[in-house]
Amino acid sequence: MRISGFTTTRPEMASTRTAEDFIKFLGAKPARLGIVSSLYDQYTTSALTEALMNVYTQEKNSKNSFQKLNTFMVEWDIKVERVKKVMIIRAEGNGNGGSDVLVYMPENYYQKYDTFIVEETRQQFIVMNRPQRLRDNEFLLVCKILDDNYDVSVVGDLTGKLTRFVTNYMPEMHEEGYTKYQSNLEKHRTYISSHRCDIDASAQYLAMEDVFIQIGKGDKDDPVYKMDGMQKVLLDNFMQVRNNKLLYGKSNMDKYGKPTLYEPETGRPIVTGDGIIAQIERFANKFVFSRLNTKLFNKALQAMVSKCEKATGNKFAFICNEAMWLEIQDTLAAWIRDWKTTGTFLFSKASNGYVDLGATYQSYEFAGNTVTFMIDRTLNIEFPNRKYGMFLDLTPDKSSGKAAINMFTFKNGELIHNYITGVGGRSGMSSGEVSSRVAASKEVMFGYAGVGVMNPYKAVILLSDENTSNLF
Repeated sequence: MRISGFTTTRPEMASTRTAEDFIKFLGAKPARLGIVSSLYDQYTTSALTEALMNVYTQEKNSKNSFQKLNTFMVEWDIKVERVKKVMIIRAEGNGNGGSDVLVYMPENYYQKYDTFIVEETRQQFIVMNRPQRLRDNEFLLVCKILDDNYDVSVVGDLTGKLTRFVTNYMPEMHEEGYTKYQSNLEKHRTYISSHRCDIDASAQYLAMEDVFIQIGKGDKDDPVYKMDGMQKVLLDNFMQVRNNKLLYGKSNMDKYGKPTLYEPETGRPIVTGDGIIAQIERFANKFVFSRLNTKLFNKALQAMVSKCEKATGNKFAFICNEAMWLEIQDTLAAWIRDWKTTGTFLFSKASNGYVDLGATYQSYEFAGNTVTFMIDRTLNIEFPNRKYGMFLDLTPDKSSGKAAINMFTFKNGELIHNYITGVGGRSGMSSGEVSSRVAASKEVMFGYAGVGVMNPYKAVILLSDENTSNLF
């Protein structure tokens, strides 16, 4: 979630101190990652140690992929380094003969003697007055066309055209000048959510679980039905819940750190956070196609390269569902056919006289850049009727070594395993103190997980249109 391009204030709700309402004042002290993730690698800065505030508590030499924090909210900055562009609301006058052109802008950005260019027409204008404020979102500029000929006129309709600052020109004995102040940092935010799975079993089942599982296998290990142990079922369900959240999750948190969902009976907040796909789809370039071809693939690949420091030598991952994987195989097979390459590597004759034909294409190179294909069958569930794939730049941050995608958990809460023992204990036949008078026991697995795509701009999505048929 992108919060702002530049901000100087934070929401503060420090009156409530109960754990259940902690989310109400998270804006006061969010966890800040000590990293500025840059759109261009050469501008990546070192870790912002003063922003850590002793809340980043990842353990040294930890093999766990989670970063352990003590707040539900995680923020980081992206150094976008994009040139600011301002759209013209409307314009009056044609500028012919050196006449004025009245240009209306939505913000007070261009100043007296500034020169801007209209991107579509490449025509330049110079501002001749201090901006006149008409209302909060409308400013009037008196401009003239910058040219060596009085006969030129405004090219086309300027309404809706994008402009960018070029330079400024000062007369002799100039009296004033201006500085362009703009933030090149965007603040992004993700949230850690909690997940829980329970499983119950009677004391009689617990005492005979091994027998039930063995009976389920049938004679000679020929399964009659499948029955896994309680802990395996519980763990499998918890991992599915958590992993689906990290991939497909959708946030319900607004820009002030307040959720849109509350538990009806108690009013306690329910916090959900964006997963990897939601974060990427919000900012990534998207290409929709009916049938994939190498020209479209090259165009998408170059869109990725445009966001990198170097024009060549970049390596990307392309994660896709099964339908897209097969489409890529067909597309690259057609590429080889069209280029009339020597096809001996596509077949071989075995010693028994049979011929092995075909090839699997696992990577593709174009203009000095390489993409490796990775199939993820969980995407089949999310996109069952469309071919879907994501270009990702998984290069770690050079100054800090942090991965392009990071997962977070609340303190040491990535996986918490609890038991509520009833009569019969955890085995169904145990004596001793119990927590319930019911002859049954409960196992609980819960934990906290969040994910952050450090730079969601460094991604491109390929997606077939909705009318695509015959996926396989």
